[in-house]
Amino acid sequence: MSRIGKLPVSLPTGVSVEILDGNVVKVKGPLGEMSQKVDPDIKVTVEDNQIKFERPTDQPRHRSMHGLYRALVHNMVVGVSEGFEIKQELVGVGYRVAVAGQLITFSLGYSHEIQMMLPPEVKAEVPDVKKGENPKLVLKSCDKQLVGQVAAKIRSFRKPEPYKGKGIKFVGETLRRKAGKTAAAK
Repeated sequence: MSRIGKLPVSLPTGVSVEILDGNVVKVKGPLGEMSQKVDPDIKVTVEDNQIKFERPTDQPRHRSMHGLYRALVHNMVVGVSEGFEIKQELVGVGYRVAVAGQLITFSLGYSHEIQMMLPPEVKAEVPDVKKGENPKLVLKSCDKQLVGQVAAKIRSFRKPEPYKGKGIKFVGETLRRKAGKTAAAK
């Protein structure tokens, strides 16, 4: 048995699940509504506030899909009940970020500003920071895949470099630093 696939997904209060035609799982909660098409070989059942997944055989294809669809549905349940949040930090002199609705404007040391439109499901905010601290950007959404993809796109605008660590990094991320040249002392 798959260690992930055999675990039932428990439903918190305020979250409802429907299994529609074509093996589509639809989850509704206080933060939104999401749906996921599950492979027809995987059997999905809802009993006493739990979603259970069963596979027909032990073929490698069925084993891999068993855990995959359980994880995707679990992420949907957590997303519509609690939501997902990613925090990023802009490290560098003069690096700034401003949010106006769904438009984010970055000043990252280039000759121009970078503007990005967010998808409607993702909300962004810039918390106030004290003088001398790096600006931070907080992305929130009920869709884990989408908020991760948006965060990766933002990080790609200026990846952290290994010598001084300047760039856009995730809060709590540890960067591998390089020593730099030492021969200049002669």
